[in-house]
Amino acid sequence: MLDAIETYLALRRTTGFAMSTAEYLLKSFAAFAAERGQTYVETKTAIDWAALIRRATRCTAQSRLSLRTPCSGGGRQARAAAGKSLRRPEEASHAAHLHDRRDQSAGRSCAAASANARLALAHASDLDRAASTGLRISEALKLTIADVTRDGLLIRETKFRKTRLVPLHDTAVAGLQRYLARRGPGPDDDPVFIDKHGWPLRYIAVKETFDRLVDKAGIGSTSARRPRLHDLRHTFAVRALQGSPTGRGRCGAHMAALATYMGHVNIYATYWYLEATPDLLRDVAMAGEAFMSEGRSA
Repeated sequence: MLDAIETYLALRRTTGFAMSTAEYLLKSFAAFAAERGQTYVETKTAIDWAALIRRATRCTAQSRLSLRTPCSGGGRQARAAAGKSLRRPEEASHAAHLHDRRDQSAGRSCAAASANARLALAHASDLDRAASTGLRISEALKLTIADVTRDGLLIRETKFRKTRLVPLHDTAVAGLQRYLARRGPGPDDDPVFIDKHGWPLRYIAVKETFDRLVDKAGIGSTSARRPRLHDLRHTFAVRALQGSPTGRGRCGAHMAALATYMGHVNIYATYWYLEATPDLLRDVAMAGEAFMSEGRSA
């Protein structure tokens, strides 16, 4: 178990986290489990360990259980038994509608049919950035001309006060450049996305446009719930995970890179997306079974 913890800590530290408190708690749990002669994480052991702090509050027990979750497969049962289920990422409080290529093509076609060409282009380009980069809509709307760099989009101190550089695929760069050419020049502090009056594009306007496009294109008409604007971000994350390379080490590095790219404050927010589709869940189950088989044969 200590080897798995060291690997996890090393991976997290490569993404800039100090992990000093996490190291203490995870190694404390490993020692506690070892005293019981256990090699793998068991729910009852995790709960007993979390309750070690005298008069531990629910918050303390929850934080302890959450820290050891990435190193095990039994986190959900342990947290539920402790009295509080894990809170999903801020964007994923409800089930997401995952868009396919046909959804996105239909949406772009409807946007292009708008009467106001420049405004339609602004909406289409903004939605494209959300779909192709996983940006939060608020992040896309706050972009300024200076934030569009040769190396990608500079996302400045957004949620959780994190700043990151988001590289763009060549096709995304081409689409953004077409929009900027139609938009016209402006000072560095001008917003990238503007309405027909030259004012910053507002969130409510983008949301209303998205809802109209969903209805016009018939997207999600057979779904149990209506697609939301933020589902574009969910779709990006899931598709990125579905394209992950094989192999435990390469998959772990891919997950860490995705968490950084999306601006997640905690990698567990990225782990949630592994539950989003049946094929990802199947891959997780197969990987877990392979890991357990290796342990039993050792």
